[in-house]
Amino acid sequence: MQRPVPGAVPDPHARPAGRVSRSGRTLPTPGRTAYDRKWSGDVRFAGGCSVTLLGLLLAVDAAVGRLTWLRVLLWAAIAAALCAVLVPPRVCAGTGWLSSRGLLRRTTVRTDLLVSIRWSDGVAQRLLLRDAHGCRVELDPRVFVANPALWHRLDEDARTSMERGTLLCGATALRQLGDRIDRRTARTVFDVSGLE
Repeated sequence: MQRPVPGAVPDPHARPAGRVSRSGRTLPTPGRTAYDRKWSGDVRFAGGCSVTLLGLLLAVDAAVGRLTWLRVLLWAAIAAALCAVLVPPRVCAGTGWLSSRGLLRRTTVRTDLLVSIRWSDGVAQRLLLRDAHGCRVELDPRVFVANPALWHRLDEDARTSMERGTLLCGATALRQLGDRIDRRTARTVFDVSGLE
């Protein structure tokens, strides 16, 4: 095994030892994993909304006497589609990686080899992370605001990317997100302590 030379800058394109994903990319060795703590509550909310909609549609159809098996299947399909739209992707992060798993696919970026962190402005703000291998993950920044452990993982690995020189664009976006999280934390501390 080759020992690292002291003071040498690591090659950002080199793939470190670790586990290999299905796509052939090398992922960092697993460490302590941080999860989105609000995800299960969001799933319950999505399920509750879709069940409520299904119940209302069936009740209206039954009240007017137009309830058939075909209409039950149609309303169930609409309720399932609503649930699919409302369920957010599940975000988790470990040392050197961040993953977002939706209903159909899972995307993972190497957060210790980030190339860019960008804000996507619009009706719903999104945070776009891209790594040196070309992988991208698009996330709602509120996930990090609500989960300090996820934010800590991203912030720590983004600093590693800056030290390696791979993070070319994103220091401002990272600082803005950090300020937002600090404001939320301060507000929570004031609320808990009863200060104004």
